[in-house]
Formats: sequence, structure tokens, C-alpha cells
Amino acid sequence: MKLRTFGYYIKEALKSMRRNGLMTLASISTVALSLFILGVFTCGVMNLNNLASNLENQVEISVYLKDGLTTQQIMGVGKKLKAMPDLKNLEWVNKEEAMKRFKERLGDQAQLVDALNGNNPLPNSYILTFKNPEEVKNAAKLVSTFPEVESAHYGQDVIEQIFKVTQVIRIGGIALIVFLAGATLFIISNTIRLTVFARRKEIAIMKYVGATNWFIRWPFLIEGMMLGFVGAAIATACVWEFYHFVTVEVEQSLAFLPLIPMLPFFYNLTGILLGLGIVIGAIGSTISLKQYMKV
Repeated sequence: MKLRTFGYYIKEALKSMRRNGLMTLASISTVALSLFILGVFTCGVMNLNNLASNLENQVEISVYLKDGLTTQQIMGVGKKLKAMPDLKNLEWVNKEEAMKRFKERLGDQAQLVDALNGNNPLPNSYILTFKNPEEVKNAAKLVSTFPEVESAHYGQDVIEQIFKVTQVIRIGGIALIVFLAGATLFIISNTIRLTVFARRKEIAIMKYVGATNWFIRWPFLIEGMMLGFVGAAIATACVWEFYHFVTVEVEQSLAFLPLIPMLPFFYNLTGILLGLGIVIGAIGSTISLKQYMKV
């Protein structure tokens, strides 16, 4: 494509956008709103996945032993646990250490333990973590069958609930994205269709004098891509401000939540939103032109 020809395409696209000012504004606004909601949903889903992964990697199995076991029996349980596949770490916690940790968790209420009159009802235990968190559930079932083990507990139920919520949000987000993409395509295609309809006689004449289909298409295609790009740029700026606000608030009040850092996460999100805007604009233009190119 020659530079002069490309300049002509750009000029024609800008002229068309000025001529249809209200529809141009409607298209840009629709793209901006749609992609803003898409960006917010993407941030939410990605952070939920990040939170779930963090919690999953911290899953521990607490293996509580029966009272009255000999040292040899306790060590025997430890050997069997060490032999388990994908074991990342094995920690022994005796009754005294368990009581110490329990008091630390109670904090200012630690004096409540005095009511036990020196008795320690907490069992000896092993704490296991695994390289592959998916092994936790099967490992807990296996460990529970050991005759020396009273019970085995882990926080997998909480994580499974988090994954269920994440899955619902992901499916809902995809459905909303599809709906918004459809609405955006409809608005942009109608914007371009009005332009094409107003110039249908001009297009017919250009076809009769030998203009190629692509020579006629390019100004409309570029117009759609411009509409999509401008809307996506506005959406990206809004999502940036929104996510920056959320991260600052979370760091100040809920610092324990592991949010994904702004950078480089937002570079990738910006590329996705701008790319989607351009693609949606190009598709909308292509849909509009099909009817009027058959001369």
C-alpha cells in the first residue's frame, strides 16, 4: 500500500467520523463502557485466581496422633509420612509446642487456658505440606487410616468453595463479555452502515469505474478500527484508575490480601483491551460493508 493511498484512507475515515458525530460518539461510548466492564471483570477474576492459588499453596494437613503412643510408634508414623509422594515439608509438633501456639493465637485471652488446671488436652501432631496441593485430599484420606492417627484435618473445603465462586465469576464474566461484544459490534456496524448507506451511490460509481473492493473497504475499515481504538483507550484509562484506587485501599486496610501488582499486569491488560477494541471495530465495519459491496 502506497503512503499517499494510505493517507487518503485515513482522511476519508476521519471525514466520515465527523459527518456522523452522534453515532461516532455512541460507538466510542459503547466500546469504552463494554471494555471497561470487561477490564474490571478481568481484574477481579485474575485476582480471585491469584488468591485461590496462594491459599492452595498454603494448605496443610494436621495429623493428630492418639494419646499413649510410644516414641517408637510416633517415629514410625513419621517415617510413613516422609515416604509419601510430593511431600514438601514435615513438621513435628508435640503437646507442649501445640499449647504454646494455642496461647499465642488466643493473644489477650490466653488466661482462659488457666481453667485447665495444668492439663494439656492437645494431642501430638505432624503438619504436612505438599508440592502439589491436589495431593492433599488423597493424602488426608490415607493418613486417616493409620492406626496411630486420631484424625487428619485440612482447609481444603474453604479452597474448594473459593474455586466454586471463581468458576461462577469466570462463567458469568465470559457471558457478559460475549453480550457486551455483541452490543458493541451492533453499534459500530450500524454506525458504519449509516455512512455506507449515505455513500451507496458513490460506492456504486466507484465500482463501475473499476475501483477494487479493498480500495472502497479500507476507509470504512479504518474508521471502525479508530472507533474501537479510541473507545478501548478510554476504557483502559478508566480501568487503570479503578484498579489503582482498589490496590491502594486494599494495601491500607486489607494488607493480607495478595492482589496482583499493577505492573507488569496492567501492561498485558492494556494490550488485550486495545487489541479487542481494534478487532471489534474491524469486524463491525466488515459486517456493515457486505450488503453494499455487491454491485
